[in-house]
Amino acid sequence: MSERFYIFLCMIFLLSSCGVKKFIPEGEKLYIGAELDLSAELPKREVNELEDELEGLLRPQPNSKVLGQRFGLWAHYKGSKEKPGFINKFLKNRFGESPVYLSDVQPERTMDILGNRMENKGYFFYKTDYKVDDKEKFASIKYEIDFSEGYKLKTYKLLGDTLGIMEEIKRDLDKTELKEGTRFDLDKLKSERERIDRALKLKGYYNFNADLLIFESDTNQYENRGYDLYLRLKNEAPEKSLHPYTIQQIRVYPNFTVTSETEDQDTTRVGGIKVIQDDIVFRPDLLENYILFEPGQKFNPQTSRLTSNRLSSIGNFRYVNITFQESEEMLNDGTYPLDARILLSPLDKRGLRAEIQGVTKSNSFVGPALILNYQNRNLFRGGETFNLTGKVGYEQQIASGSREALRSIELGLTGSLIFPRVLFPVPIMNRFNYSIPKTKISLGYEYQNRTDLYQLNSYKATFGYLWNVNRYQYHEFNPISLSIVDLANTTPVFEEILNSNPFLRRSFEQQFISGMNYTWNYNQLVDSERKNPIMITSTIDLAGNLFKGLNRLVGSENPDFIFGLDYAQYIKGEVDFVYYHRFTDEHNLVTRFFGGLGVPLGNSSSLPFVKQFFAGGPRSVRSFRIRSLGPGVFVPQSIGTGGFFDQAGDIRLEGNMEYRFPFNKYLKGAFFVDAGNVWLYNENEALPGGRFSSDWAEELGVGAGFGLRIDIQLFVLRLDLAIPVRKPWLEPQERWQQSLEFRSGEWRRENMVLNFAIGYPF
Repeated sequence: MSERFYIFLCMIFLLSSCGVKKFIPEGEKLYIGAELDLSAELPKREVNELEDELEGLLRPQPNSKVLGQRFGLWAHYKGSKEKPGFINKFLKNRFGESPVYLSDVQPERTMDILGNRMENKGYFFYKTDYKVDDKEKFASIKYEIDFSEGYKLKTYKLLGDTLGIMEEIKRDLDKTELKEGTRFDLDKLKSERERIDRALKLKGYYNFNADLLIFESDTNQYENRGYDLYLRLKNEAPEKSLHPYTIQQIRVYPNFTVTSETEDQDTTRVGGIKVIQDDIVFRPDLLENYILFEPGQKFNPQTSRLTSNRLSSIGNFRYVNITFQESEEMLNDGTYPLDARILLSPLDKRGLRAEIQGVTKSNSFVGPALILNYQNRNLFRGGETFNLTGKVGYEQQIASGSREALRSIELGLTGSLIFPRVLFPVPIMNRFNYSIPKTKISLGYEYQNRTDLYQLNSYKATFGYLWNVNRYQYHEFNPISLSIVDLANTTPVFEEILNSNPFLRRSFEQQFISGMNYTWNYNQLVDSERKNPIMITSTIDLAGNLFKGLNRLVGSENPDFIFGLDYAQYIKGEVDFVYYHRFTDEHNLVTRFFGGLGVPLGNSSSLPFVKQFFAGGPRSVRSFRIRSLGPGVFVPQSIGTGGFFDQAGDIRLEGNMEYRFPFNKYLKGAFFVDAGNVWLYNENEALPGGRFSSDWAEELGVGAGFGLRIDIQLFVLRLDLAIPVRKPWLEPQERWQQSLEFRSGEWRRENMVLNFAIGYPF
């Protein structure tokens, strides 16, 4: 089936390469594009920059080409026949492009647009012309522009500098980009007006706007194309726009609704701020900490915006709206008064949610789960969020290949309390302008029964902080992270697995994990207009070092135990880097690199099992099944349940590249290549070839494939079909795939891996 599909695509492409000339109507010529020829005795860089800008003005765009062929235009012509047939109709609707003829082009209008842009860039002396080059059924246009040096700035002065507002502009004039020798550029003049407007707003000029500024130029003083630039205010500028505003009163309404009566509510004054509410919905003494402006300060839009961010980050309000009310009478200091109203509409305080889920995990476990969640968004009337979550789930491992599929029963109860402020001995809240860090405390218990293997009781506790520095950066720091694992009711099968691998037994025996961890995330994907956004997530995890130091300090006889429990000691770090190249909004080339290193220390010979890395599966190297890759060149003697635990490591390196494109609004496609593996930090006799070495590049598993994604914004269903191109456990000369035997059922079973997952892989 796959071979037939590829043959079909090749036939379609070959047919399109026969050309579209025979479809072009009589009297029409297909427009195949325009060429721009600039002639000027100027530096090459300056000419090239202007050429790049002018080429963007050439309209219309000709029909697109793919590998030299106008496939979209060919599909349009074939699908526009009197009886096109199903295939041609489909190709037209999906790929077709309407033809662009020479008659659709207006070269005189294009020359006017080019000339206007030349003048906007300071080149006022130029000549334009165009020539049409037509051959048989095709035509192109060549636009010629002959020009000379543009006008250069000599002086930049302010007019009417006796006014107070002009004095304020003059103080910031050294920050301008309009320096002597700068070529005249209308865009730079607009940017200068906007810069001045922003600077004045920060100084309290609430009613000022950039349109009140006018530039005038004088070229009469110079013969060598120089000009003087003057900046002044419009003659009819309103009086209120020429004076700053001072904040007088600040009123906060923590329980605002459109229908609420605010006049008769109780008022509490805290530090110059009036908090108006009947019942105490939000404690006034805590609310004050989120407001950055105060009475007597001049209006500052940045302070207002940051205040809105801080209030929104509490997570307790549906809407945050800050409005300002002007007064008609000027104050004695020459400013106008401004009253601030902060309207806060709270979310529902309590919520109860029940979910029935179809769970799919990166380790190929799938199954149903019931989740009950209770939430209180304002537990102590300070924006505290309390969550209590209970879970019951059953999972079955799929895509296990020749391994025995594992089954799992899970029960869990987790409680967390998030304070929208910093719980710290020293007050540091106002050091964070964008949003105030939150303090999170969580406790959890989980029971897991891996049938035919073991039962696991896990107890977890964390205390930490999370905050956004700006819209791109997120930080999370947990100075306290505790985990106690109680391995019980192990079966003879699992004991046999542990006995064959002392490292694995050691990773399960270390029942106490205590340490701290820090995560930093930088995400440019929030900017939809950015062409090449990146996303970086890095984490560092430290465990056991504090206990090691305490045991040494007190001279413990058993330094590898604390409170009678064997504890893990390690340093673990990882970096996940993703780079997007957006050809268009829908066509993206996404590249990803992941690197992880765990160093076992002290009494630890390897990382705890729950902290180890693995490779293979729907979010890793997709051409290998879950946990079937590595460590290094190791391969289990018998692929069974034990391999699931053996094939993990302390080091992971992985690279992925994926080209994503749409079929329609909801169905997307992708071609991808993955490479990676995991390795051990220390030698393990039970896993020969698993330790990291200088030959790591020769031990990478490589795969490629094609994926389909159903993307309806709320969630993404993903199917990826992949084939291993390089198998690292084979002999060096046999690692690369020698042939693709799609017709062989045995070959397909061994090499073709279908991954099902929710969400994009990275």
